[in-house]
Amino acid sequence: MSRFNRLLVLFVAALATTFFSAPALAQNAPTIGIVIMHGKGGRPERFVSVLAEGLERKGWLVANIEMPWSGRREYDVDTAGAEQQVTAALNELRSKGAKKLFVAGHSQGGVFALYYASRNPLDGVIPMAPGGSVDAPVYAQNVGGALALAQRMVADGKGAERGVFKDYEGSRGVNDVHTTAATYVTWFDPNGAMNQGKSSRAIPATTPVLYIAPRNDYPGLVRFKSSMFAALPSNPLTRMTDIEGDHLNAPGNSIDTIARWVGEVVAK
Repeated sequence: MSRFNRLLVLFVAALATTFFSAPALAQNAPTIGIVIMHGKGGRPERFVSVLAEGLERKGWLVANIEMPWSGRREYDVDTAGAEQQVTAALNELRSKGAKKLFVAGHSQGGVFALYYASRNPLDGVIPMAPGGSVDAPVYAQNVGGALALAQRMVADGKGAERGVFKDYEGSRGVNDVHTTAATYVTWFDPNGAMNQGKSSRAIPATTPVLYIAPRNDYPGLVRFKSSMFAALPSNPLTRMTDIEGDHLNAPGNSIDTIARWVGEVVAK
């Protein structure tokens, strides 16, 4: 065979690999679905939108959903309602072909992602700069009176009544919340859904966690990140990853980190 013919054979073989093997491999790869949740007072089109768009470009199925703690919704449903919303989003991703399902959340969304993972099967959970654990002393100082009022209303059979309660965020201080007493209690009970340590300890050891901790996060979150991470059960794929940036740009700076980690989880 002449040198030209040998080169032609190699070229045709390369084309066959490109046009036949690659699609076959793609068909065998599981489709990844991920639900993304924004932070307190946020919305899907703000800080988490860069992450959602980046993962969509990688071919993932993404649900970037507005949660009850957004500025527009103002805790309009209780934690059970929020859990149902995430489940519905995951089911929709599954109906579109997702085979591996993940939940990611930014700030308060990260705390709720851990809570969701403690109660529902997932292939992995990704808290990004998680913050807003209501068992922290700062919450008792700033919303304790409002919580006591809501609890009294519930005890008096007035849980369905709307009132003006309080929320707290380190960067913005205290602000009003207009919701029902019963709904408010589910979000701000220090032993309830938004207790990060409690949720972390309850996550099944079979569920890996990627804990994303920006280096320039709020000082309180930097101070407590190691103890919060230590509450998670042991899993060979569970890890805490420091990334560049601050609290607000953590989602946008996490695209490649999340993609690499999910690739490891899917390949296990």
